[in-house]
Amino acid sequence: MCKVSLLVCLVFVASVLVDFVVAKHDEHHEPQVKFYELKKGNLSVKFTNRGASIASVIVPDKNGKLADVILGYDTVEEYANNIPHLGSIVGRVANRIAGAKFTLNGITYKLIANEGNNTLHGGPGGFGDVVWRVSKYEKDAQNPYITFAYKSFDGEQRFPGNVSVYVTYKLLGYQMLSVIMKAKAINKATPVNIINHAYWNLRGHNTGNILSHKVQLFASKITPNDNASIPTGEIVSVKNTPFDFLKPQTVGSRINKLPSGYDINYVVDGPNDHKMKKVAIVHDPKSGRMMKLWSNAPGVQFYTSNGLNNIKGKGGVVYGPRAALCLETQEFPDAVNHPNFPSVIVNPGKTFKHFMLFQFSTKDSEAYLDAPLMNPQPF
Repeated sequence: MCKVSLLVCLVFVASVLVDFVVAKHDEHHEPQVKFYELKKGNLSVKFTNRGASIASVIVPDKNGKLADVILGYDTVEEYANNIPHLGSIVGRVANRIAGAKFTLNGITYKLIANEGNNTLHGGPGGFGDVVWRVSKYEKDAQNPYITFAYKSFDGEQRFPGNVSVYVTYKLLGYQMLSVIMKAKAINKATPVNIINHAYWNLRGHNTGNILSHKVQLFASKITPNDNASIPTGEIVSVKNTPFDFLKPQTVGSRINKLPSGYDINYVVDGPNDHKMKKVAIVHDPKSGRMMKLWSNAPGVQFYTSNGLNNIKGKGGVVYGPRAALCLETQEFPDAVNHPNFPSVIVNPGKTFKHFMLFQFSTKDSEAYLDAPLMNPQPF
């Protein structure tokens, strides 16, 4: 437990160092798009600077057999048309904005509607679609890491102000992957909600659906949606509903009670003080793989890839609904239109900070799922 606490503190130290990474941005030459790899022990992770995306995560199962547990593509060219945002960084504002508009400081900003009358993931041309610059790549370090940088311009996706964005992926300790997302508002107040949109299948990206995965969410409330998947503004208990994952449940146990599957924001238990909190445990009984997640974000979108339809992925595998699950730690959806939700507005000179920490293990025991999650000390 102490080791995990120490390693999480290292995530914080790394996040501070990111603020000192300065590299010149050449507006006339787009960086070359390629894959990058980090390795530590038996954990191997690949990335591409198209969308600052996680392209693969390879970890062993209970028998030591390696498998890639994240959905993605074989070539960097395919990430240029990554409509489902497989593994990518999503922003400037992830999730949904009602009516494709919001008002800030007396000015109404009209966005591009790309899901009915609403905006999803900021609309077209978001952070997952652009080519990021690699500002630091230390693959031979004791804790290898890579930092991607992007300068979002005033009016991009119709959002106000220039924003400098950095995302650092770093391998820590034993099979731990940290994600550090930062965005500094330069000249105007702007909403920011940057997330990582990884699709997980702990049995392997090419093994079918995730209905038998067991999930535990440390979240006793949700922000319910209307028929257009827009939050109503309420915050309600999950008790006696299919959304209750306070104790480990298989994904498929109650999914048929929902119209199309899980796609909703959970309110992570604990104070909203931007300190690291336990978010989730996912366990695949067949492979024995387990994934634990911590974050400093107030919410987490639990999504069962309902919208995947005939997506050709790695090795020619075709991904469809239920092929993976997403745990997108985040600010609340449509927060710009709900004053009772935690604010997503970042003022000039201030920095948005979003941290995630994944730990992979191979404890093939249901009893282990009921044990207390190792809870690292907050920053």
